[in-house]
Amino acid sequence: MVDFERTDTQEQLVATAREFGMGVVAPAEVELDRIPDPEEVFASDLFWSVMSQFFELGFNRMALPEAFGGLGLDPQTTGMVWEELGRWGPGFAASLMPGAVVPQLLSFLVPDREDLIDEFVRPYCQDKTGRFITAWCSSEPDVGSDGSNYEDLAVHHHTTARLDGGRYTLNGAKSDFVSNGGIASAYIVFACVDPSMGIKGSAAFVVPGDAKGISRGRAIDKTGLRTLNQSSVFFDDVEIPEGHLIFPHGESYPMLHNAIITVGNLAVGYLAVGLMRAAYEHALEHCKSRIQWGKPIFEHQLVAKKLFECWQAIEACRAFLYKGSWLSKQNFPGDLKTSLGAKIFATEMAVIHTAEMVQVLGGYGISMEYPVEKYARDAKLLKIMDGTNEILMTKAAKHL
Repeated sequence: MVDFERTDTQEQLVATAREFGMGVVAPAEVELDRIPDPEEVFASDLFWSVMSQFFELGFNRMALPEAFGGLGLDPQTTGMVWEELGRWGPGFAASLMPGAVVPQLLSFLVPDREDLIDEFVRPYCQDKTGRFITAWCSSEPDVGSDGSNYEDLAVHHHTTARLDGGRYTLNGAKSDFVSNGGIASAYIVFACVDPSMGIKGSAAFVVPGDAKGISRGRAIDKTGLRTLNQSSVFFDDVEIPEGHLIFPHGESYPMLHNAIITVGNLAVGYLAVGLMRAAYEHALEHCKSRIQWGKPIFEHQLVAKKLFECWQAIEACRAFLYKGSWLSKQNFPGDLKTSLGAKIFATEMAVIHTAEMVQVLGGYGISMEYPVEKYARDAKLLKIMDGTNEILMTKAAKHL
């Protein structure tokens, strides 16, 4: 059975995340959230200063093997830390999660490829500047949710990879929603090798961010999570060695795709719990000091009901995510339907309850001088992150 008692190591990690989050991340994220032009956010010294501190503390390499310079933490421990980071800086945390996708996939898929480990994994673990961010390029302007459409052979990635003389040439475009797309130092790119096989005709490649022919679009101007860079990525005759193919096309493609979202969706779910906690804790404190009708508004039953239901959702979502993490620890990458179910439940609850905490604060709730309106904006994006909840639900239901 799952043990809910934290180890000393887990307590120390969460305490470090809390201290760093409260003192450094939260004020920086609020300041960056208010910058109108997202391009200015990712050109600012403040963004990179905070990111470098994340790397110095090792939060970028929590799940990576110790043999390569990572911390080797298990999924349950990393989940606890993601929740705490999400409590203070969900945008920064949402950058770190896909930011490790290249070293994580290489460590999982090709741990014996010393050339790739030395080029992409060890330098990532050793980096203290925060600049070695990576990204996963899958979705395209015409291939969004269709990325999970393994049945229709007419559906395929339009980014192509052609082998000639020991080198692959990549051409195509990935959508505006590539997390870290505009700032990444390396990419995992899903590109079509055989269109006759549909989505299964795609293979996975690791591509250096400085490769000739790569260009990036402007960071999109979003409602929330404004410290998460998201932009399009373009490939114009980008040449990479044949050895940069890390997963071939074919019938096993869904296994790789599902493994990525099994792990990734748990992380998104923990962010949702962190956001609910942030909104709940702020609203609870407000309700104890705000006097209306002769008493603190916490003592009004309808207000107390909203707070209790938010606390209830936090506890239920966290428990669901813990089970998903436990399953991932037992047999990596875990159970697809449990991970997707936990993410869907947590993000749906986060949207409902962060909005309710805005309601609890009344007029103050919609003021940008109070943080709860930001939590509500941030939460809305989580229902779309790593797949829309509607598509994820139909995908998970097939495994019942």
